[in-house]
Amino acid sequence: MSTEESAPPVTAFMLIKTRPEWLAMAPEERVHAFATEVVPAIEARTKGVRSRFYDTEFYSTRVTDVWVWEADDHHAYQLLIDALRETPFWDRYFEVVDLLVGTENGYARTYGMDPVATVTT
Repeated sequence: MSTEESAPPVTAFMLIKTRPEWLAMAPEERVHAFATEVVPAIEARTKGVRSRFYDTEFYSTRVTDVWVWEADDHHAYQLLIDALRETPFWDRYFEVVDLLVGTENGYARTYGMDPVATVTT
């Protein structure tokens, strides 16, 4: 990653925990609820966001899932959070335990250096 690129995208690690209402649904009902109640709100109200979803419940009891979001800028991220808060995802299906927001290799950008903490073997 070159430190000369334009402003880096915002990355948010959304640490979430399933709530009883979500767990009471059958897996098919969960998929349907997510596809009809959450995803359309995100698609209608945001532009320039991407996500990946990680299951962690077999390793952690405090956080059952991590939803990683990348947004083209801070405004896109703000619109994403606003969209999610208007759906049952927020506080009905899941508890948002924490939001960790940052930019990849921000230190390298700040100091005009190569990102030494990003390692590939």
